[in-house]
Amino acid sequence: MTSPTNLSVAVRGVLRRAVDVFRDEPEIAKLLHQQLDRLDEPLRVAIAGKVKAGKSTLLNALVGEDIAPTDAGECTRVVTWYQDGRTPKVVMYPRSGPPTSLPVHRRDGALAIDLQGTAPEQLDRLVVDWPSQSLRTATLIDTPGIASASTEIARRTWAFLAPEDDSLTEADAVIYLMRHLHSADAQFLESFQDQTVARASSVNTIAVLSRADEVGGGRVDGMFSAKAIARRYQAEPTLRSLCQTVIPVAGLLALTGRTLRQAEFAALKKLAHSPREHADAMLLSVDHFLAPDHSAGSSDSETPTSQNALSREIRHSLLERFGLFGIRLSTTLIRQGTDTPSGLAAELVRRSGMNELAEVLHTLFTQRSDLLKARSALRALEHVLSSSTNAATKDLGGDVERILGGAHELTELRLLSAMRSDEVDLPRAEHAEAERLLGGSGVAPAVRLSLSADANPAQLQQAALEALGRWQRHAENPLFSRVAAEACRAVVRSCEGMLTNLPRE
Repeated sequence: MTSPTNLSVAVRGVLRRAVDVFRDEPEIAKLLHQQLDRLDEPLRVAIAGKVKAGKSTLLNALVGEDIAPTDAGECTRVVTWYQDGRTPKVVMYPRSGPPTSLPVHRRDGALAIDLQGTAPEQLDRLVVDWPSQSLRTATLIDTPGIASASTEIARRTWAFLAPEDDSLTEADAVIYLMRHLHSADAQFLESFQDQTVARASSVNTIAVLSRADEVGGGRVDGMFSAKAIARRYQAEPTLRSLCQTVIPVAGLLALTGRTLRQAEFAALKKLAHSPREHADAMLLSVDHFLAPDHSAGSSDSETPTSQNALSREIRHSLLERFGLFGIRLSTTLIRQGTDTPSGLAAELVRRSGMNELAEVLHTLFTQRSDLLKARSALRALEHVLSSSTNAATKDLGGDVERILGGAHELTELRLLSAMRSDEVDLPRAEHAEAERLLGGSGVAPAVRLSLSADANPAQLQQAALEALGRWQRHAENPLFSRVAAEACRAVVRSCEGMLTNLPRE
């Protein structure tokens, strides 16, 4: 089984040969050089979704800082790249003309981007450099909302991720946010499907049920309802064929947890320790919460003491930062004994679903980053070769075919996509195990073999041998169709690859 590292080496080699072939065609040579550079860069992950799906809030939560504008300003109408850098820097790239550096300002702790009079329609992109551990493994790309009232705004995301002119998207993977499964969501995900190289867009796409705290009407137990809905969506055949999984996330709660301030904790503690009837009345609705102090609850509720009263300004700030769900949850947690800002912050992040999303991103994207980047490079090369009249491209085409035929990782991606589209007619139990052994839940041997992360080499080897024997028998099962038998043989290769690469005691 070819390792992603060896696949990357092979892809680098064919790209360098292609650069030499197209040395007299500057534009193509430039594109190929960019693909070579891309292999050494972090994975490019685009965040997409409808307007008000919470894309920028989720991006900020992933980074742990307020760097992406979340209002309806001009910057949200431009594709914006956020990448790790030594110092903060913002550069705008016009559709015509040289790039221009913009001043870096922070307003109320958040990054403020001033386009200095340039219309968003005139820009190709914004690139923000920001020192961040989170951005070292993935460059995050914030896109304008699809299904926007403005056709031009929506077109930019479609053009970036699913261009109509058969050109290539610059994203290696996509996090797609949706508040409900709408026809526009399915339409966009279908358009992102790739019919070249690996035909495996479902394998590089994750869906997020965003603003999940709102699913339960802001109740403290609302995330349980959101998780049930996410599981139901994940079982939908249409959505299953378009993405790997569906994760419910309360983005605002995650962001606030990662950036919780001491003053906010103090204010929440005052509210939690105020008379229970008064606090409960305040938290009935946004209007109740923002009402004047002495009329926040019903007429027979206790009024807050001056010690526990919160000014309207503080309450408004809490609503912006936490939302009503976050305030309700925070006060409940404080009453139950969470007595430090760090403890509350950790609990808010845990309950937001962000930890689950981070784990999914690590196992399905980060661990597979070399493969996804190599796949993107091969797609770019295929695109160049398909439209070239250069006679020397025949040998390059043969090189690409040999890489595709010899890279089992790409076979795994194609097969996983086919299985998620129900094109492989295996029995349910075998279908689920095949997906796992092919790396559908992560590429680490322990994950593939459904063992704990601390399994020792002997346990891994024994489980891999058992899986190999089991799938060798499946491959010879006369009751399986030709398609199913081919899938079984691919699983056998995956098991053999694991055995070859497992450490020895």
